[in-house]
This record gives sequence, C-alpha cells and structure tokens, in this order.
Amino acid sequence: MLNSYRTLRQQGSQEIVIKKSRFIGYGKPVASEEEAIAFIEELKKQHWNASHNCSAYVIGERDEIQKQSDDGEPSGTAGKPILEVMKHQGLKNVVIVVTRYFGGIMLGAGGLIRAYTDGAVAAIEAAEAITNVLHREVIVDVDYTWYGKLENEFHARGVRIGGTEFTDRVVITCLPAAPEAERFAAWITDLTQGQAVLMIGEDKYYIDGE
Repeated sequence: MLNSYRTLRQQGSQEIVIKKSRFIGYGKPVASEEEAIAFIEELKKQHWNASHNCSAYVIGERDEIQKQSDDGEPSGTAGKPILEVMKHQGLKNVVIVVTRYFGGIMLGAGGLIRAYTDGAVAAIEAAEAITNVLHREVIVDVDYTWYGKLENEFHARGVRIGGTEFTDRVVITCLPAAPEAERFAAWITDLTQGQAVLMIGEDKYYIDGE
C-alpha cells in the first residue's frame, strides 16, 4: 500500500461555456476499472443527446491502468488532455468525463485541447482533490492511572485517535502515519515505563489534515 496518494473526495461536476459550447466536467473517485467504465456509461445515457462524452481514468497504485477516449472528437484533442490533467495533478483511482454540447462555433484542435483541459480542471475543482495518508492502528491498553498523562501527550502532539474504550482498563486506538508506527509504539512504551500493552491493528487511509 502507498504511504499516501492524491485522489478525489467525492463525485462532483461543474459546467463551463467556451464559444457557445457547453462543457460539463464530471469527476469521481473509483476503486476499479469496472466502476470507472460504469460511471462513463451512466453519463453517456444521461447525456445521450450530447455532441461528445469524452473521458479518461487512472487506476492502480502505480497508475497501471490508464485509458482515455475522444468519443468522436479529433484524435488526441479530448481524452488525452483530460488524462494529462489527472497525471499532472498526480491523481489516482479517478475517472473524469467531460460532456460537450456543441454551440455552433468550431474550436480547432488547439481550442479543443484547451477546452477539454479546462473541463477536466473544472471537474477536479468540483470533486475536490485530497491526499489520503496511510495510518496504522496502534492499540494502547493501559491502567487508568496513565490515561491523563497519555491524553495530555496525545493532545500536545496532535495524535490522531480512532476511539477510546473505558472498561476495567483504558483502550485507546491511536492512528500514527504507517511509517511512524514502530517509533510511535516505542515512544508509548517509554512513556508508560513499559506498562502499556500494545497491539498493532489495521492499516487505513485517512484524509490528510482532517
């Protein structure tokens, strides 16, 4: 798993008008190529009367799957510019569709490239680019006498907490960044003078800064 990657927060869309042509950019985070294709097909049905529904997607930790479609626009003027925007912004597991309703004015190859580039940027703005950071659960099981000190230290250091259970002891699920998990566990052991029982849990992605 990657320690971090950029993707989109949600599905979103935004429309721009260029020389009377309407360009509607749609962006969505996806987990698979099948999901990306389904989204493209859904929009093609929704905009069945549009001039073009051009698209691109990037999927995989190493961008293993990259596809693009000009959907009838001159070769290289639509799908490729959309894909290049995604790659330039470092987005993964994302599909973008730019729907065009022709307004009667020819844009030329250069104009089309700029228009579909702008449409892709509009889609990303609407869907909001985020960075997912891999965190590792470090489950800290301590006696109540340590809870106050740990709580203060966690607050001071801005430690992400996944949850706290209060039974006969206190069990705190901490979420340090995955590469820091071992160092974090050693720090807890030192802080509690070896009295904390530690368990390593799952790896999960969380949005950076939230």
